[in-house]
Amino acid sequence: MKKVAVIMGSDSDLSVVEKAFSVFEEFGVPYETHVFSAHRTPEEAKAFSKGAAANGFGAIIAAAGMAAHLAGAIAANTVLPVIGIPVKSGSLGGIDALLSTVMMPSGIPVATVAIDGAKNAAYLAVQILAVGDEALQQAFLASRKAGADNVLKKDAEISVKYRL
Repeated sequence: MKKVAVIMGSDSDLSVVEKAFSVFEEFGVPYETHVFSAHRTPEEAKAFSKGAAANGFGAIIAAAGMAAHLAGAIAANTVLPVIGIPVKSGSLGGIDALLSTVMMPSGIPVATVAIDGAKNAAYLAVQILAVGDEALQQAFLASRKAGADNVLKKDAEISVKYRL
């Protein structure tokens, strides 16, 4: 099974990206976490990105706040899918990071999730890996069904309780 790389621009982003780890563990998806800055360690970020496919990765998640150039810098140096997590920080509450992450030039796409949306980034990475992994696809479908069953159970409980 391919791995997922979770890259953060600073260790201060760890509290956000940690939310992705439980998703990977739920599905048995191997992952690695690193700190690379697009601005402070651009050569290391570039080297990691260029070697990611050869090193067994199938997707990369990049989390950064403020200038949030990390996902774009990663995407510029790999053909693997890159998922950006804009991190809430600074005086603009993450809107700056969101815009920086989502506004990529044509030909260098970055899938972008919500501000601090690490869980959805992880689910998207699992979906990407599941395209080529039947067992992972079945596990993902089972998880979706369990989520739907849980909502229907809550619906039944609430509709009985508040029926006229």
